[in-house]
Amino acid sequence: MAIAAMCKLTQKGSIWLVPSQSGNRRYTVCPDPMNPHCTCPDHEETGLRCKHIYAVQYVIQRETHADGSTTITERVTVTKATRKTYPQDWAAYNAAQTNEKHEFQSLLFDLCQGIEEPEQQMGRPRLSLADMVFATTFKVYSTVSGRRFMSDLRDAYGRGYMTKVPHFNSIFNYLEKPDLTPILLNLIQTSALPLKALETNFAVDSTGFTTNRFVPWFDKKYRKWDKREHDWVKAHMMCGVNTNIVTAIEIHERDAQDSPVLPSLLDTTAKNFDVREVMADKAYGSVNNHKAIATHGATAYIPFKSNHTGKAGGLWEKAFHFFHLNRSEFLSHYHQRSNVESTVMMIKSKFRDDVRSKTETAMANEVLCKILCHNICCLIQTVYEFGLDLNFETRAKAA
Repeated sequence: MAIAAMCKLTQKGSIWLVPSQSGNRRYTVCPDPMNPHCTCPDHEETGLRCKHIYAVQYVIQRETHADGSTTITERVTVTKATRKTYPQDWAAYNAAQTNEKHEFQSLLFDLCQGIEEPEQQMGRPRLSLADMVFATTFKVYSTVSGRRFMSDLRDAYGRGYMTKVPHFNSIFNYLEKPDLTPILLNLIQTSALPLKALETNFAVDSTGFTTNRFVPWFDKKYRKWDKREHDWVKAHMMCGVNTNIVTAIEIHERDAQDSPVLPSLLDTTAKNFDVREVMADKAYGSVNNHKAIATHGATAYIPFKSNHTGKAGGLWEKAFHFFHLNRSEFLSHYHQRSNVESTVMMIKSKFRDDVRSKTETAMANEVLCKILCHNICCLIQTVYEFGLDLNFETRAKAA
């Protein structure tokens, strides 16, 4: 009612242009009584009538008399949507949370046993690579400083998870090693293998982890470069929509585009999982991405932008018409994309939304450690809910 009373709604044929209350954008509303549609994110995410559709309906029913008085006939039927709720097995959840720290160390230790120790020909004896991967990942899981973390590390050594307790500076030194990156990527993929039978639909998105470095930022309003903002590490990830397990991740520069990364993330996921559906937002809408998804025998559920057409033909044209002609069916699949947002929130709320490392290599490795910690926590939750039997060595060899 506020939009209808205070904003200017423009009619063009059978559609209306409705201004946004939070910005300078305008949304296109088609007030079809049987199937109303709006281009705002709220309607595209839920498929329900948004405030812009209600505003157009109020304006249509507004009657203006010759004397200038206005009568508003408020006969709009507001359909209260029943919010879908998901049951929670609180007994399993409570058991998983109260035992997570001990289970985390056990699973992380099992994962690290598959790491091959590099041969050493000369020099001082090196620290065990498996021990250092365990220490760096466990340190990120703790979210405390390196010095305060040493008590937890000594406890892990007492339980037999390490052969030697390293100095806290050694943990930081290993985070700066480029050789640690492929090891962490492999552990992330290995940690997702036990959930292969539970995940067939996947969502993709990117997110940033802020750093302690600052970069100049161009202020468009005043056209100056005197503004400084936090730099960030950008992570592109694909996750399962049922258990929120991360199946593939890539770290790129802060301004890297999202769309070109989808095929490689999909290829990595398809090596270990049966991919049937892939959900992504409008930023991933391209002909190449539709082709890449179809190559793996999966169906793409990616909404189209307002300026997109079906002129490219082939899969693009088919998906374009399906999106516009079968909107309700499309949204019934596309709503699963919100699970990747939940995955990002789970990682950042539990393991911090920033990185403490200084160098680019260390920052990337720290983000990978956060993802590995998240995967192990997802496994622990699944173990308590479904009684999943974990055997990383056997599953890795089978894959």
